[in-house]
Amino acid sequence: QVQLVESGGGLVQPGGSLRLSCAASGITLDSYAIGWFRQAPGKEREGVLCISSGRATIYYKDSVKGRFTISRDSAKKTVYLQMDSLNPEDTAVYYCAAANYCSRRSETFLSWGRGTQVTVSS
Repeated sequence: QVQLVESGGGLVQPGGSLRLSCAASGITLDSYAIGWFRQAPGKEREGVLCISSGRATIYYKDSVKGRFTISRDSAKKTVYLQMDSLNPEDTAVYYCAAANYCSRRSETFLSWGRGTQVTVSS
């Protein structure tokens, strides 16, 4: 059974940083693309970025380029989302999800975590 568990969210001041983790079990992590999505209050869930099985990074939000970095640790079966220079517009619940390939469409993703809250506020 595939399970994805996000962690690392919290409250951070504008300009601060957070590192989110997505721990996977029940799958061979290197065989899957892992995407990060987010959903802000009152808004639809949106794709943020994705790391392919070949470790290529694909950005879906121009606003996070240069600030967010995705990486994977195969030994720990974990994908990380490093978020720097955070601003209030980044406030959302962040989800990781697994798919056969990267896509901005959430329907492409087969398994989802439950999400972790990120709040950027002074």
